[in-house]
Amino acid sequence: MVLLDNQNCQPISECQMRVYYLTETQFGLSNLALRRLKVARFADLNDPFELLALDLGSRNLRIGISAKKKQINNEQGLVCFSRSWRDPLLWSHYGEKHRGLCLGFDVPDAVLKQVAYVKGLQKVDVASPATPQHVVTNLLDRLRYTKFDGWKYEDEVRRFVDLRTLKPQGGLYFLPFSDELVPREVILGSRSALPIETVREFVQSFSPPIRVMRSRIAFTKFAVVEDRSSRIPRG
Repeated sequence: MVLLDNQNCQPISECQMRVYYLTETQFGLSNLALRRLKVARFADLNDPFELLALDLGSRNLRIGISAKKKQINNEQGLVCFSRSWRDPLLWSHYGEKHRGLCLGFDVPDAVLKQVAYVKGLQKVDVASPATPQHVVTNLLDRLRYTKFDGWKYEDEVRRFVDLRTLKPQGGLYFLPFSDELVPREVILGSRSALPIETVREFVQSFSPPIRVMRSRIAFTKFAVVEDRSSRIPRG
């Protein structure tokens, strides 16, 4: 997965932030080797309520929203990031049970959308003449980044991608590293078997340089933190 660090809540620059992408080891190393990230499709995400954060008690509304969901899924993909890598649940769910790794990227604010977390399904009569068109349009747009409050721990931001601008490869789409997707960190899970020096050698050709660190379970709180013993000695 699709992850500003809450322990260091400072934008990387006036128009960029550091975001994090947790994944399994094999996919993380493949992403670095091929310098790209896989673009997800809405239909393949693990939340069945994607694009469905509405009260769909009306059969006609269900039919209409279903058609709209298919259209969006065919035209748009997304890359999901978190603004922090420190929540243990993120590593359990997306980081191969703490055996995977996390990639940190600098991404312009302008291409990211913060997910809105809600407790209940929104009620709106999109078919009513009394509902202005701009309300319906804004609602359909917000569905792309609205999720149930139970997912709030992810602290997610999304980058949407027009699939028509990418060439599919084996039925999949990929977003190449660029000035709008700059890799800056690799964080190894607390249970990762990867030698940290091997990873440092693996990314040494990147510019700007990529910082590699190992994580550990915190001693005094429910959190994942940097294992400072993995730092490169000074001098």
